[in-house]
Amino acid sequence: MAIRSVSRARVLVPVGLLVAAGAVAAALQGQSGGTEGRPQMSAVADTTSSAPPVVAMVTPTVTPAPTAAAPTAAAPPAASAGAAAAALHSAVDRAEGAVSVAVTDLGTGQSLSYGGPGHGFATASIVKLDILAALLLRTQDLGRTPTAAQRDLATTMIENSDNDSATGLWDEIGADPGLDAANARFGLTATEAGQDGYWGLTSTTADDQLRLLRQVFTDDSLLSPASRAYIRELLDQVEDDQRWGVGAAASDGGFEVKNGWLPRDTDGLWVINSIGRVERDGHELLIAVVSDGNPTDTDGMDLVESVARAAAEVVTGG
Repeated sequence: MAIRSVSRARVLVPVGLLVAAGAVAAALQGQSGGTEGRPQMSAVADTTSSAPPVVAMVTPTVTPAPTAAAPTAAAPPAASAGAAAAALHSAVDRAEGAVSVAVTDLGTGQSLSYGGPGHGFATASIVKLDILAALLLRTQDLGRTPTAAQRDLATTMIENSDNDSATGLWDEIGADPGLDAANARFGLTATEAGQDGYWGLTSTTADDQLRLLRQVFTDDSLLSPASRAYIRELLDQVEDDQRWGVGAAASDGGFEVKNGWLPRDTDGLWVINSIGRVERDGHELLIAVVSDGNPTDTDGMDLVESVARAAAEVVTGG
């Protein structure tokens, strides 16, 4: 029976930049879904520790583009960069558990990675993007395109975040060994597929999720242009009550997103994750925010959106 997902109807108030002008400066060197439902995912066996991890507070690291091309926009004033970094600190400080964010600006090449060092986060339903990417890589290897049945499963898995569809495609890619093999090719070095069919307990990091997003949204990818376009089309059509998360960093409503949420059996605390592409003030950003130890799903959603907005400001200069 279909179980409706949590609805995200209310509007979030952005985190105020209530910080002193002399706060930390950043040197710009530059499961969710219609039929997924909480009961189904919360029933997953969970043997992880109930103690929420502690976020290691470190200065956001912003790295330059790997090419010699200089950004077309002028560098932001130091005060603006400092305020943006301080806002990110403030957003992360709200976390009751752990949170990590990774962002890259596809235009300037500037990237940011912040929070949760050495901590693996359960994916919940963001792994469904990974499952689809692995399926398309597999069909490319075989010189085929997805079958009509596979496309039907992919549509409901991404747009409605349907668990049964995800399980069907999980089996198609060879379950956890299949996902691990695909991720090794994608360059995901810190992601380990969930065992015994528990794909929602795949362990990952924000940095790895950013690497996955690059496979979907850039030409530097093992996926064909047709495969990438297909994935983006599905991400652009997720149902309305799932259009929260990193899209909060968009300035004009342009974004594609895949979200995931999961209450842990051991302690009832929530995993809340969001990954996607965002258009912000003329910048095209890839953003991944992963978190756990959230007291409620709403707390986690607020946290993810606040962190996404603040990190986007650091990378784009506020």
